[in-house]
Amino acid sequence: MGQIITYAGIFLLVLIILSGIFMVKQQTAAIIERFGKFIGTRHSGLQFKIPVFDKIAGRVNLRIQQLDVVVETKTKDDVFVRLKISVQFQVRKDAVYDAFYKLENPHDQITSYVFDVVRAEVPKMKLDDVFERKDDIAIAVKSELNEAMSNYGFDIIKTLVTDIDPDLQVKEAMNRINAAEREKVAAEFEAEAERIKIVAKARAEAESKRLQGQGIADQRREIARGLEESVDVLNNVGINSQEASALIVVTQHYDTLQSMGEQTNSNLILMPNSPQAGSNMLNDMITSFVASNQIGEQMKKENEAKGIVNRKNKADD
Repeated sequence: MGQIITYAGIFLLVLIILSGIFMVKQQTAAIIERFGKFIGTRHSGLQFKIPVFDKIAGRVNLRIQQLDVVVETKTKDDVFVRLKISVQFQVRKDAVYDAFYKLENPHDQITSYVFDVVRAEVPKMKLDDVFERKDDIAIAVKSELNEAMSNYGFDIIKTLVTDIDPDLQVKEAMNRINAAEREKVAAEFEAEAERIKIVAKARAEAESKRLQGQGIADQRREIARGLEESVDVLNNVGINSQEASALIVVTQHYDTLQSMGEQTNSNLILMPNSPQAGSNMLNDMITSFVASNQIGEQMKKENEAKGIVNRKNKADD
């Protein structure tokens, strides 16, 4: 019976000693209390406390933590928007006591400050400015949180505005505005391309007309040279210039009629169109040439009487 009591006492003593041994994980601090009073902190590794008298009141995470807060507020142009603020914070190793005892729920405290800052900053901005100045909002939140939470042993590492979500109808309107703006730019580019095409076409047509005119001029020049050579050939066989010109005109007249006859689908009618008409045209041309020759001879005599000498004759002399 005595041995059993002894073994029981030894076993109880071992249990009591073992209850004073505990481990603390890396980046964690254990809060030790004795009879409800804080006596110290224990950090990572194998640690000891007085059995029965001391107890672990709690453990504090020393790693960087993230808290996501969604805030709904109104912008300056009366648009309701939801912002997601991500707050990265950490308990300072030298301020574990303040972090554990001064705040009942640090997450609620941080959330309240985030709401307060965001609802103070965003109503000063228009919706477009909220997207452009989200970094300014994050900086304002971090500044306010650092000032408030440092007294409780917390460091605010970083604050980020990770999402800006306007009302669905506002997003659809913004998408329509963006689409309309892009269509406007596309229309401007299309109009510019069309203008370039029109200018290029106009330049091509102008160049074509110029070349056509040059071709017509060259054609007429060659025709005139051919007529001049034909007149010279006829003059060499004893036909004067008037008769030669008339003969050439009649020949061209009948060549034209022949060319028209070769075209089966031609609807052209040449007026007048009879052998007698051709003879009358020839007589009229000879009469006009004779009259013009007489007038020319008369003018020549008058000029000689007045002492005016033909420049060509003067050059030949």
